[in-house]
Amino acid sequence: MTRAPARWETPVEVERTLSPGAGIVPVGAVSTDTETRTIPGPGGELPLRIIRPAGTPVGVYLHFHGGGFCLGAARNHDAMLAETAAAAGVVTISVDYRLAPEHPYPAGPADAEAAALWVVDNIAAEFECAAVVIGGESAGAVLSCVAALRLRDRHGYTGLAGLNLSQGGYDLRMTPSLRAWGERRLILNTPTAACHFDRYLQGADREDPDVSPLFADLHDMPPALFTVGSMDPLIDDNGFMHFRWLAAGNEAQLDIHPGGIHGFTFFDTTLGRDARARIDAFIRDRSSKTADGT
Repeated sequence: MTRAPARWETPVEVERTLSPGAGIVPVGAVSTDTETRTIPGPGGELPLRIIRPAGTPVGVYLHFHGGGFCLGAARNHDAMLAETAAAAGVVTISVDYRLAPEHPYPAGPADAEAAALWVVDNIAAEFECAAVVIGGESAGAVLSCVAALRLRDRHGYTGLAGLNLSQGGYDLRMTPSLRAWGERRLILNTPTAACHFDRYLQGADREDPDVSPLFADLHDMPPALFTVGSMDPLIDDNGFMHFRWLAAGNEAQLDIHPGGIHGFTFFDTTLGRDARARIDAFIRDRSSKTADGT
């Protein structure tokens, strides 16, 4: 990436024409087995992409893509989510939430909340199962956490089967590892994060738990799997959040993958495949236990 244009100097409309990581991170093929539909959202119709497993599903995995709250699309993850649907035996639903800077905070969290509430309310009728796991990567992990907190605080719902929180940044003030990273170009660095956070927040309070869930009261949260690489500038975010999850009395597991950079789970490498397998196993395990009432 050292030969690529500086991402923090690239206009967002230009970067959106590039694949994630300015051509470094591969994007899987768009699946022909994907159902598309819309549900009512706070900003209008909210698009969903749905992939079903071959047999009867044990649950639903609601997915939010990454991209610094400014980039990305649900269709970019069809291949990964088809793999999850098959391995975990779940229906996967990926959400095209509104992006900054055109739609700054709180648009993304509002869409995440709406999608999560729709799944909770309609899972039995639409998919004939009961377990709901929410998750995503990077900004998608943050939105997953915020959606779970909004379900608890605004709707009194604490029945999620689990949260798959991969490579999230849970303190938008920037943790020490992100502040100290500098301009090293391994997908994410300090100025790129600063640029994306500014586009997304546009003056919002960075210590608001709805913005930075590290500050939230985390009681009654579901079991969570935190995934991060040792060469990810967000490693502090994941370590800090894992500790706070446990301190609040919840179940949590922290997987630190040696040598993993930000976004490593998208690469077709042994490291990426192993991480995805652990994530799929977590989704399957949490969905199966909820389906069995355990």
